Amino acid sequence: MTRRSGSADLPLHGGKVPRWLADRMTRLGALMAQAIVHEYGRDELLRRLAHPFWFQCFGAVMGMDWHSSGITTSVIGALKRGLAPLEGELGIHVCGGRGRHSRATPHELAAVGERTGLDGAALAGVSRLVAKVDNAAVQDGFDLYLHGFIVADDGRWVVVQQGMNGARRQARRYHWLSEGLTSFVDDPHAAVDGPGQGRIVNLADRRAQASRAAQLELLHALGPQGIVCELARIEGAVAAAPQADLFAPEPLPHLVLPHRHDVRAGDIVARRLHGALAAAAENGPRDFPELLQVPGVGARTVRALALVAEVLHGAPCRFTDPARFSIAHGGKDRHPFPVPVRVYDHTIGVLKTAVAQAQLGREERLAALKRLDAQARRLEARARGPSVDALIAEERRRSHDYGGRSVFGWEPPPVAADPAGAKAAG
Repeated sequence: MTRRSGSADLPLHGGKVPRWLADRMTRLGALMAQAIVHEYGRDELLRRLAHPFWFQCFGAVMGMDWHSSGITTSVIGALKRGLAPLEGELGIHVCGGRGRHSRATPHELAAVGERTGLDGAALAGVSRLVAKVDNAAVQDGFDLYLHGFIVADDGRWVVVQQGMNGARRQARRYHWLSEGLTSFVDDPHAAVDGPGQGRIVNLADRRAQASRAAQLELLHALGPQGIVCELARIEGAVAAAPQADLFAPEPLPHLVLPHRHDVRAGDIVARRLHGALAAAAENGPRDFPELLQVPGVGARTVRALALVAEVLHGAPCRFTDPARFSIAHGGKDRHPFPVPVRVYDHTIGVLKTAVAQAQLGREERLAALKRLDAQARRLEARARGPSVDALIAEERRRSHDYGGRSVFGWEPPPVAADPAGAKAAG
């Protein structure tokens, strides 16, 4: 059946992704999607998009704010732009988005149906119903404002949608994955999870079947106006002492990220980071002589590639610390450090070459990235490296050298110390 595969609670942030970053996210996101489909198939890409932890790491490795609700909008937008020219090759179509783009989803799905032979009207119905379940049947305090629908040529799909709770300045992302749909109202969720919201209503739970049946009987017996009058009569009784959540299900993977922007040591599993750094240092010079033919690619780019490789090949259990993947390409708000544009462009260049060669039957370059990820896992147990704070401080110190850029502009060169001034001050 269709499964609600997870959810994520994220701080609600405003702002806009600058064009210079959005364009790079589009290119890198499309290349990573191509690599996953080439290596593991379309179904695996859909499964990963349906996993809240992987989705957040995917956005973080592309330079978006590691903890922000904006990752959802920017990733869906990047994939929509980047995969549109590749629809014929990959057989994957990205519809919807935020606001007016969300409301256009049924129309876009109908157009996909015309191009592919899928039942666009049925897909549009699925889109509306999934949104209704999370917005109405499950009443947890979050109102939907974003709806992304990704569908493959064989009709399999994933939905990523997001709601906001303005009073709490928080967003919640919901992930759905199609697996032999049988019912939207009889346990379509694997779970509904998140911080306590007080009393909630989940009419999509199978234990709510009696409640759903009673509601239909009331509608037939009393009509809409009669129900309104009956509700007014009993409203006082409903506002009794606090009660437990109605039909509380078993927990699913659920990601909760803090409101603060800065990356701290506790946000990152250090042994995993040190494994990636060690693999880049040990494997890069030996294993990448052909892969690293893009001019200017060096140790810093190999380090970024090690984290990209893990997003491509890592197991789901390894994505519990999204902040770690921000070490690849920083963040647009300067956390953990400004986006190193030169490194980012080299990453895109290396991955573009590897994907293009793989499509021609030459797998060596993509295979090198896979070996890099495998080596990182092997080194985790014994690898040592700088602390998270020291690593971030060094990245900030060298930001200008790497073409550091953020929403605040380009990073200036470091101010050179003035020996004379220092002597006078001493």
